[in-house]
Amino acid sequence: QVQLVESGGGLVQAGGSLRLSCAASGGTFNRCRMGWFRQAPGKEREFVTAMNRSGGGTYYADFVKGRFTISRDNAKNTVYLQMHSLKPEDTAVYYCAVSASGDMSKTEDYNYWGQGTQVTVSS
Repeated sequence: QVQLVESGGGLVQAGGSLRLSCAASGGTFNRCRMGWFRQAPGKEREFVTAMNRSGGGTYYADFVKGRFTISRDNAKNTVYLQMHSLKPEDTAVYYCAVSASGDMSKTEDYNYWGQGTQVTVSS
């Protein structure tokens, strides 16, 4: 059973930066495909970014390209989401998740989820 714990969320002004972390346990981390999603109040959970097992392939939603970066440290069993130039519309609960196979942009292809961390961007 894989367990994921996100941290690093908080309140930041528009234009600011945050780095989210997701610590994984209970599985073979370097074999996991990792993704970040977010869910704003009243909206569906949406794909933000993902990284394949080796870290060589990364995928981003159009609305975060050039602002967010996903990375991983297999020695620490941790995946990161560095966020720059934050906007009020980035306000959401951010979740990390593990995908065994399938389309890395689809929530249904992720097997394990963290509890989420709140990111609030003030204008």
